[in-house]
Amino acid sequence: MMIDDQALNDYREAGTKVRVVRDILEMNDVKGIVVAWDEEHVMIRKQNRRVVKVKRSYLLQPFDEPRRLPPGLLED
Repeated sequence: MMIDDQALNDYREAGTKVRVVRDILEMNDVKGIVVAWDEEHVMIRKQNRRVVKVKRSYLLQPFDEPRRLPPGLLED
């Protein structure tokens, strides 16, 4: 399930820090601010100012919310 354009635009306009959950390991999360997106990818500017391109199909959530796992990943 991909995040919709309106949610991405809301995060971008508000400057909301987001978390991109890619797998079960929290250390693999990408944390930063949404700067741009297209049909398949989202560009996230991390705190160190590097920009990372991640798949839009990953779970994207506000950083201040408790971390969730995407559907289909089981917690051990």
